[in-house]
Amino acid sequence: MAYGPGVNTIFCDPRGTDAAAPPDLTGRPEACEAFLRTHDLAAAMREPMAGDASTRAYVRLHRAGAPSLILMDAPPAAESAAAPANATAAQRIALGYNAVTRLAGGRVDAWAAVAAFLHTRNLSAPAVVALDAAQGFAVLEDLGPDLFRDRLDAGADPVAVYGQAVDLLVELHAEPPPAALPVPGGGSWALPTYDALALRMGLDLWLQWWPPLAGMAPPPPEALARWPDLWAPVLARGEAGASVFTHRDYHAENLLWLPKRTGAARVGLLDFQDAVCGHPAWDLVSLLQDARREVPQFLEAAMLARYVAARPELDAEAFRADYAALGALNALRILGPVFARQIGAFGREKYRAFLPRMWRHLERDLEHPGLASLKAWFDRYVPAGARA
Repeated sequence: MAYGPGVNTIFCDPRGTDAAAPPDLTGRPEACEAFLRTHDLAAAMREPMAGDASTRAYVRLHRAGAPSLILMDAPPAAESAAAPANATAAQRIALGYNAVTRLAGGRVDAWAAVAAFLHTRNLSAPAVVALDAAQGFAVLEDLGPDLFRDRLDAGADPVAVYGQAVDLLVELHAEPPPAALPVPGGGSWALPTYDALALRMGLDLWLQWWPPLAGMAPPPPEALARWPDLWAPVLARGEAGASVFTHRDYHAENLLWLPKRTGAARVGLLDFQDAVCGHPAWDLVSLLQDARREVPQFLEAAMLARYVAARPELDAEAFRADYAALGALNALRILGPVFARQIGAFGREKYRAFLPRMWRHLERDLEHPGLASLKAWFDRYVPAGARA
């Protein structure tokens, strides 16, 4: 880990490992089989499921005469450590990227604790059927394949689909989350705060990963010197507003439709192990400024208005300003350490198709009057040809 020239910037590996691809179940078959035997699941037929850019792997377990289940394989050693509760900034930096950015890493107990918390709120997360946190295995309830993404692709009314996702956030944000979440079977997981240090990492890594991918010269020393001061108010507002349970990856590919359930429980939640206590705008940004699919501007505006109207206690003008500011921050976080690194370090060219959309999100967010100085920085130091 090192500091960039001219700016107090932390640069490190965003995955906590230099592995070129997530592991599959064949990487530790004996441990996997032992876990399944312990829970009387060794006879289940295995159907590998599509992976993502994480170190986790998933397999659907088909059982004769019983509902299918999902096996999660999350090797603990494949990622850098998560931050212990109450770790100092220096301790987090020493531990690595996951600790700095408040990611759970290989902690399957974090996933189980968050799932259990969501159940206490009468929301639909997969139930934990079996758990071996030390080994990084879990067997989960299979909520089915009906992703919001697929509903939208099949022609479902986007106002209804996104409205259901926004309404769930309204309900989830109605009360603050507890500081510690019980883990099924014993123990607890401290729900971390998405603080300024964690938020800053995505910005600083954009400086590392984006210029070489875009073929642009690194920003000059005077630009780097201004960078921290320009973002300081955004980071401060993000940390000060951290007051609600925040999924942190809340979008149409992590939401399922469960029509046999009622109310907010009709929306199934996936991939929430990295949840934090964060600003209420954060999950709205993830949903409405999605990297993977186009959300029309009229729909984004309507859903933002829907959320604000449902929470009259908010200062609507301040909330919209925070939404734009955290949206700009999120766009850089995705463009740099997520997509640029996946393309540049691992050759995963599929992520290149998402870059223009994220730049459109960023440029629209920078049009907010409160971000005029940041917009001027990008207009001066990032040429148009380096923005896609």
